[in-house]
Amino acid sequence: MAKMQANPFNSIHCIFGCGNNCGDCCATCFCPCVTFGRIAEIVDRGSTSCGTSGALYALLQWFTCLHCVYSCAYRSKLRAQYNLGESPCNDCFVHCCCEPCALSQEYRELRNRGFDMSIGWHANMERQFMMTEPPVTQGGMMR
Repeated sequence: MAKMQANPFNSIHCIFGCGNNCGDCCATCFCPCVTFGRIAEIVDRGSTSCGTSGALYALLQWFTCLHCVYSCAYRSKLRAQYNLGESPCNDCFVHCCCEPCALSQEYRELRNRGFDMSIGWHANMERQFMMTEPPVTQGGMMR
């Protein structure tokens, strides 16, 4: 059985830690579709774009009020990818009760794992590749 990692994502207090970064908190409160789109692009590993996920979230929010169910699925996916416990309670309950806090927590979790949330999946992977690639040296003998 896999051991659960000790992680601030599992802390009951962390869900309300959205005020730690005022800019992200305000962006999530006033335009959650952008925050969600960025989360979804990283969680989906670039298979969907930020724009597509964010637009679908906005449509669900405006026309059906089912955006919480949609974002809840991504919270579950995120937890599965990083072997995180379901805390402080059920994923859908967290999203239905406090959507901005849940999105802020997920955003912080990915940022704390080294992702630059503003550049998307592909640019993050390119940046990671560039950081691990050995420096180019001039080979061979020169005259």
